[in-house]
Amino acid sequence: MASVRLRRALAALLSLALAALVAAAGGSSYGSAVRPTNEHVLARSFDGNAGTATVNRFALSAVSWRGGPVVTSTGETVTVLVSDTYAPETVTPETWAEFLSKIVHGPEISLLTTYIAPLDEVQQLCGARALGCYSGNRMVSMGESTVDGATPEEVVRHEYGHHVAFHRLNTPWRAIDWGPKNWASAATVCPRVSRREAFPGDEGSNYAQNPGEAWAEVYRLMDERKAGITTGGWQIIAPSFYPDEAALQAAERDVLQPWTAAQKVVSRRTFAKTTKKVWWIPLRTPLDGDLAITASLPRGGVHEVALVGADRTTILKRAQWTGQRVKKTATTVCGQRSLFVRVTQKGALGGVTVAASTP
Repeated sequence: MASVRLRRALAALLSLALAALVAAAGGSSYGSAVRPTNEHVLARSFDGNAGTATVNRFALSAVSWRGGPVVTSTGETVTVLVSDTYAPETVTPETWAEFLSKIVHGPEISLLTTYIAPLDEVQQLCGARALGCYSGNRMVSMGESTVDGATPEEVVRHEYGHHVAFHRLNTPWRAIDWGPKNWASAATVCPRVSRREAFPGDEGSNYAQNPGEAWAEVYRLMDERKAGITTGGWQIIAPSFYPDEAALQAAERDVLQPWTAAQKVVSRRTFAKTTKKVWWIPLRTPLDGDLAITASLPRGGVHEVALVGADRTTILKRAQWTGQRVKKTATTVCGQRSLFVRVTQKGALGGVTVAASTP
């Protein structure tokens, strides 16, 4: 579900019954035993570039809404608007606000406005055949009990996954396209992208391999299981993205304990006449992302500083001089879960400080 672009129209549903569920800048469908091939059951309804998606405001203002901020039983304030097309006794803002307050969430819930409307109005807001959509703190979902096998709860959970991603980091990538950092690392999104097995932001022919949509479906599945629901389907995303237990735990961590910044580790050693000339510094890299190494050398030192693979043989990057006594290098961790900095003493003896910034 791409960053903050809103969905284009869902491609034609397979005649046997492919359910469509459109998600946050992407979509998803449920309730069908048939897997999509070249036809995409989900697609964006809102369009935008680089996180500047805009809602179809004309269609939004054309609908009469009731509701607003609701204080739920958890003490949180959740904003829900329901179309006046629904009879007041059938669909209420309070019911949906309570539902949202019970799904796995963080403080981002207070930034969301949810619109619940009949299917025809949803498609005016989101695009043809869409069951729901998300864009920049706005979520739209149908309120019917079931449409093409998809329930409103499934649509809302999927779209809320996009809302979580919109408010998470996965530097140097955008979480809305790649998924948040913990899950994206557990799901090996970066290696898949490098092998052209995953296509961030692709709402077209590679929709099923779009990690942003995969994340939204993993969030839905994770939340359903937390709620005791174990019957959820997995129709619209490639089977290779189906989460194992580690991926589900990583997804929950992204919601409740999100990654916010790089970790910094400083190591020091003094090279003397009796000290080994090669110093190996192990680096744990459980998450993908930016890695930077800075080495401060003694005056007269011309030490070699290199980032080396877990096999202690493969040289990934060699540090280069950036000052009289400083060498630096940087790279992207992409699936490697342990690395080494190798410092080989040359020239003057003395103290060496190595600072590593890891994702």
